[in-house]
Order: sequence, then structure tokens, then C-alpha cells
Amino acid sequence: MAFAGINYLSIVVAALAGFSVGAIWYMVLGKAWLDALGKTEDDIKGSGAAQAMPFIIALVADLVMAMMLAGLMGHLGDVSIRGGLISGFFVWVGFVITTMGVNHAFSGASPKLTAIDGGHWLAVLLVMGAIIGAFGV
Repeated sequence: MAFAGINYLSIVVAALAGFSVGAIWYMVLGKAWLDALGKTEDDIKGSGAAQAMPFIIALVADLVMAMMLAGLMGHLGDVSIRGGLISGFFVWVGFVITTMGVNHAFSGASPKLTAIDGGHWLAVLLVMGAIIGAFGV
């Protein structure tokens, strides 16, 4: 399903896979993540729309991220699983973990939080890159 050089199916599948990676990541590391935040489950519980909003934002962010990664891979011309893994890794090193590291350092966040959140985004970008590379742009 490509239109104007963009394979929207690859973007949607990559975004949903990235969202799923996040769900699994934080189910497994949820207690460690809360500890690194210095919060309890009660501290982060919201109600109704307030509880759903972070998930909506995460899904939209995953869609944007997948679209931008597909565009980058298309411009680089290496639309393959290997190319997707390399592009995802380079984006993570160059933009994601560096930005997180600065923000976390200035906010006083623990290195454990940076490792958990940074690892999540590395896994998301690698999965997205592999899927986009497999499907094509």
C-alpha cells in the first residue's frame, strides 16, 4: 500500500509495533521505572481522560516517529532490514539518548531512569527500522 512513495502500511505496522514494545517494556520494568522516578503507582494514577492521554500521546508520537524514520530511510536509499536497524540506531544515538541525557541530567533524574527510558526508545527505533526496512517505503 504505497502512495506518493510512502508505504503507509509499513508506517502503521511499525508504529503499532513500537507502541507494543513500549507496553511490554514497561510491564516488565514498571516497578524499576517507578523506583527510578521516585514515585508509587498511586502517584501516577489519573482518572478518565487524564489516564488515557499519555497512551494517546505515545501512539501519535510512535506514528510520527515511524513516518520520519521511513522518510529518512527513503532519503538514504537503504530500505532494508539492515538499513532500518542502522538508521534506527543512529537516530537513537544522535538524537534520542543525547537529548534524554541532557534533560535528565538537568532535571536531576537518576541514571537508572535514563537507562530504562533510553533502552525503551532504542528498542522501539530498532523494531520500527526493521519493519520499515522489511515492508519498504
